[in-house]
Amino acid sequence: MSDLIVMGESIPNLPWQDKPKNCPALPLWRYSANPIIQRNPAPDIARVFNSAVVPYEGAFVGVFRGECVDGVPRLYLGESADGIQWNIDSEQILFKDGHGKPFLSLYAYDPRLVKVDGEFYIMWCQDFYGASIGLAKTTDFKTFIRLENPFIPYNRNAVMFPRKIGGNYIMMSRPSDSGHTPFGDIFISESPDMVYWGRHRHMMGKTAFWWESVKIGGGCAPIETNEGWLLFYHGVTGTCNGFVYSIGGAILDIAQPSIVKYRSKNFLLTPEEWYEERGFVPNVTFPCAAVCDGDTGRIAIYYGAADTYVGLAFTTVDEVVSYIKANNSLTAEDREIGIR
Repeated sequence: MSDLIVMGESIPNLPWQDKPKNCPALPLWRYSANPIIQRNPAPDIARVFNSAVVPYEGAFVGVFRGECVDGVPRLYLGESADGIQWNIDSEQILFKDGHGKPFLSLYAYDPRLVKVDGEFYIMWCQDFYGASIGLAKTTDFKTFIRLENPFIPYNRNAVMFPRKIGGNYIMMSRPSDSGHTPFGDIFISESPDMVYWGRHRHMMGKTAFWWESVKIGGGCAPIETNEGWLLFYHGVTGTCNGFVYSIGGAILDIAQPSIVKYRSKNFLLTPEEWYEERGFVPNVTFPCAAVCDGDTGRIAIYYGAADTYVGLAFTTVDEVVSYIKANNSLTAEDREIGIR
């Protein structure tokens, strides 16, 4: 019997499929009916990928990256009874400012969605005189209020922790430059009020392992366990045919999450299926949401595939934590608190 405990809500209708007997010796396995969202899922939306999901009122709700037929990425709301079959709104999410006036981004992509203290926060990449992070909140998925932009350009891959630590909100981000940069580490920042962000700390950087040798970035909102924060992130390598995005795993210190306790030297999932290898941007598995049932430790991971589709993968807290610990390889910077 495992001693692992998940600090999370009960989700009895979590999407699930048992691990197949012929599955490779890795802790994640794909849903057999992938991709769960195909091309042209709604009018004027050509592709949906890199999207975030949370349980809500006995069902599921998601914020989806929709690449529109005009080439502009926008954010769309989706609803699902089972977390697999999705209805995606044909109109983009209408964000408002604090006075109730429309306040839309010029573009918006790669959203994450996290519940903290009864409110849902959306993070995405947008134009703030350069690529940076947008932030909004909702309580009912009907009204969406924009908050102050947390960081100046250039930054992306923002992911909030699902609870405050030391009384502050905690957010991961990946400072970068204006393009698809050949570098990037994960940092964390704190805020007492979702307006002023500071106490910046370095969390993780790239490694010499081939699948994350170029850069890394935040993926899913961390899952709290008694072993530490379980984090699924993405690692990038370079090939003669461009970047390849894989899914990695780490366990962070509960009280000081800039300290990495364990980090798998192996990827947990890498592009292998046709919908991951072939698409608008080939060879991409990009995790954006990990929904965990607190009763069973089952995890459903939503990931973007080839910048064209949404895929679903599964694991359990027991299996993935055991795998990360068994394949642990930390750098000296991982063990640091991340300030210099």
